[in-house]
Amino acid sequence: MPSIKKVTPMTENPYVRLYHLDVESKTGKAGHYYVASRAKDERHLKLNTGENYPDGVIIYAVCKEDKNKVVLVRQYRYAIDDYIYEFPAGLVETGEDFKTAGIREMKEETGLTLEPVTVNPAYEKPYFTTIGMTDESCATVYGYASGTVSRAGLEDSEELEIVLADKEEVKRILKEEKVAIMTSYMLMHFLHDGEPFEFLKEIKKNLIK
Repeated sequence: MPSIKKVTPMTENPYVRLYHLDVESKTGKAGHYYVASRAKDERHLKLNTGENYPDGVIIYAVCKEDKNKVVLVRQYRYAIDDYIYEFPAGLVETGEDFKTAGIREMKEETGLTLEPVTVNPAYEKPYFTTIGMTDESCATVYGYASGTVSRAGLEDSEELEIVLADKEEVKRILKEEKVAIMTSYMLMHFLHDGEPFEFLKEIKKNLIK
């Protein structure tokens, strides 16, 4: 199998860093690779630890008082110089449980209170986001959101609109707007499930069989 011969840090940014890898292919040919990571130093890269801890959390929440609406944010992202529809999300702080992070991030980004639901751990554990360029992984919290929408908790660097979208609006968003891929798949479930998180219940039944 391919191997990594050397890892060299290239940047020291606060939230994401770039690492250069001297690599060797399965046939012994030397090469180069670059990995972006949330790790603060080489020791904490997942290629060194072998652990998959969640760097971030994504929150898939429907409104508690109107389960036909899902909580989205329409957020400006520098990478595309445009707005994109996403779920509320954020980084998990050191030592913080990802569900606690989900509750915190929901409150900060939307002003809403998140009540997580219990699901099979296989479907909330951290999964890798864009493995071709980063070792970042995110866990998912599912739940119900209640309260009053507010932008008071947003940081100055965050430019986003809070959207409580019904199924017709979700159809329009998927057809016409830029959407984060992890969000798009969940929105497809939102459109077709008879009740919130129905797909998770079906998954649980299949696991038990």
